[in-house]
Amino acid sequence: MLSEAVPALRREKMSTVDTAWLRMDSDSNLMMIVAVLMFDKPMDTCRFRDIVQTRLLSYSRFRSKVVRDMTGGAWWEEQQVDLDHHILHYRLRSTGSNNKALLEQMVSRLSATPLSLARPLWQMHLIDNCIGEDSKTRQAIVIRIHHCIADGIALVGVLLSMFDQAPDAADRHATHSAVSLDEEDNPWMHLMQPVTKSMVNAINLSASMWSKYMWMLADSNKLMGRLSDMGNKAGRLTIDAIKLLAMPDDSRTRLKGKPKGAKHVAWSEPVPLNEIKVIGKALGGSVNDILMASVAGAIGAYLRSKGDSVPGKTDLRAMVPVNLRKAGDEHKLGNAFGLVPLVLPIGMEDPIERLNEVRHRMDELKGGYQALVAMAVLGVLGATPKQMQNEIQNYFAKKATAVMSNVPGPQTPLYLAGSQLDQIMFWVPQSGDIGLGVSILSYNGCVQFGLVTDDAIASDPHAIIQRFAPEFEKLVLLALMSEW
Repeated sequence: MLSEAVPALRREKMSTVDTAWLRMDSDSNLMMIVAVLMFDKPMDTCRFRDIVQTRLLSYSRFRSKVVRDMTGGAWWEEQQVDLDHHILHYRLRSTGSNNKALLEQMVSRLSATPLSLARPLWQMHLIDNCIGEDSKTRQAIVIRIHHCIADGIALVGVLLSMFDQAPDAADRHATHSAVSLDEEDNPWMHLMQPVTKSMVNAINLSASMWSKYMWMLADSNKLMGRLSDMGNKAGRLTIDAIKLLAMPDDSRTRLKGKPKGAKHVAWSEPVPLNEIKVIGKALGGSVNDILMASVAGAIGAYLRSKGDSVPGKTDLRAMVPVNLRKAGDEHKLGNAFGLVPLVLPIGMEDPIERLNEVRHRMDELKGGYQALVAMAVLGVLGATPKQMQNEIQNYFAKKATAVMSNVPGPQTPLYLAGSQLDQIMFWVPQSGDIGLGVSILSYNGCVQFGLVTDDAIASDPHAIIQRFAPEFEKLVLLALMSEW
């Protein structure tokens, strides 16, 4: 089915940051955001297609294919959209009490399958007969969207614009309204409090100016003598840029290697969010502290289960995307985020010691500008020759083992084409030689962990993901003991 005809062929120049994401695709890592949405019952397919037509396609980027030019840049070019190429329908075979493994295998294959550049860079796969670990039969939608269209925060807004608050809601067009999330629910918001609109607008400086600035930052000895002449914010920005550029390579664990492109995904069962909040309050940590400590514990336990030596001071660096949009701009597409390096203490086996260390490291990140600098680097990458982009990209990939996203979703039930959304998982892409992705998403009072690994790094993501709950349960037990 074709969308309504585009009145006139329209082109829009792609930003340098979005171009950087377009050009990061490689045989080992595709720059796709992948989401899995689980519904309580099959949707009305005709109604679903109408919703995609009226709500999703109201965003021009979902009607536009990418056209490259001779200079290395790219354009968005609108075209007619044939939904038969973008919405595909499958049915999983029954294997007994549950076939979750078959669904994970399908998502793994799709995560390593490129989208066609001949069409807009998104696709949805409706999958029937998905039987979960709780023996319930659901319908799944696997959504694949190229990162050059938008980042995770913006895509949450796009997805929310498709949903209704009730199963029998009247048909409507997309409102493009901003995502309404309490600041308390966003675990990374406090990191970016010092960032002002003028500072984010500074990213719009020409790529050549930013290139010169970044090379100046690399020569830290010259700059350190000038910091006393700069304002506090400018000085902190420069210091954080130097820290980002001078980061040592990450620890050499079995999770650090060269990916080959074959992906494996896994996700946990939902954990009640209120339970995490209660434990965090009892132990003097935030929800985010509890989650990060559990992730660090799970990774450390996995490495030890493989017989690896994991000394107490072993760390693992994860790059965490942080939203740089001003309030009210969450619905605007494109990429407007930076990356904060979070160092996880995976060698600490004592749960309380590990939680305290995570909290301390999170506090150290507050008030910093590393995410802003990282966004500037992405802008530079999109305007440099492809070979130079690869070199810079691989340089930063050596500094981290994982990409980790923690996104707060809505805490009330949502409905699409008459069916209730039960669960939602997602994975962000890993660039360069990073082969591990960790995702945490909260929705409707629950939290779920997701994991994607490359076959060359680890072919058994379940062996990691199944350790998240036990690590959290250790904190639960210690919180209960502290009450005695």
